[in-house]
Amino acid sequence: MKRIRIVHETQYHYNQPVKFGPHRALLRPREGHDVHISWSRLSVVPAAAVRWLRDIYGNSIAVLTFEESAQRLSVASEVDVELYDDNPIECLIEPTARQFPFQYLPEEQVELVVYRLPSYPYDGPQLQNWLDDLYRPGQVVSTFDLLHSLNAHIHQSFKYARREEPGVQLPHETLALGSGSCRDFAVLMMEAARHWGFGARFVTGYIQMGEGQHGATHAWTEIYIPGAGWHGFDPTNNKIAGGEHVSVAVAREQEKASPLSGAWHGPADAFSRMEASVQVVPL
Repeated sequence: MKRIRIVHETQYHYNQPVKFGPHRALLRPREGHDVHISWSRLSVVPAAAVRWLRDIYGNSIAVLTFEESAQRLSVASEVDVELYDDNPIECLIEPTARQFPFQYLPEEQVELVVYRLPSYPYDGPQLQNWLDDLYRPGQVVSTFDLLHSLNAHIHQSFKYARREEPGVQLPHETLALGSGSCRDFAVLMMEAARHWGFGARFVTGYIQMGEGQHGATHAWTEIYIPGAGWHGFDPTNNKIAGGEHVSVAVAREQEKASPLSGAWHGPADAFSRMEASVQVVPL
């Protein structure tokens, strides 16, 4: 077991006071057998009423309701997290699913329907052409090796490019540009896995960087593997998600896993800038 502290602050600056509508903050890690929160604090300026809920995916969301106007909106989260080791994926896969292609059990198929449907069906032909280098219909390959190869193929084929723009590139855009951010690579892997029939979902969270570096917000993909359950693949770093990764939100589409969302009311040119800082440090 290891303990880390995650400090994440996002600030929005305006040229004049504006009024804020309700905001939704996805900042609290998803707890389970491998992740436990021992302490947390959420600070909001201007003052806001905070109501917690769990969404349809089981994510923990803070709904923020504001009364006063302000020139700055700050949402700061501090969380101490205990992380426990998990077992290697390949040791846990059900014997019937160790070779691809395989069929999910009927009871799993019902629950996985939405995670197997592509979000961008019109990108299917481009994905198919790109995936031919890894797998062609009629082949029988190791399930884990196939997913590991897909993870590595994205990492090796595309150049990482930090993007501040909201949203993601569509898979065909990433294929055409040959570059993207972590969220673009996560969407590409999610859609590629769905193209093969896997259940896949988008994940946002934090990653602990190397010694002397701050942590960062991050995005990766989780794929459902019989026997092993949902497991994360990080194509940006060519890693299996593990002790360095702390998931905060999962969703069928990336728009539903945004760390902070909401609206403000005021003149169109009132917005000045946004600042965000993240630290992930060992305790």
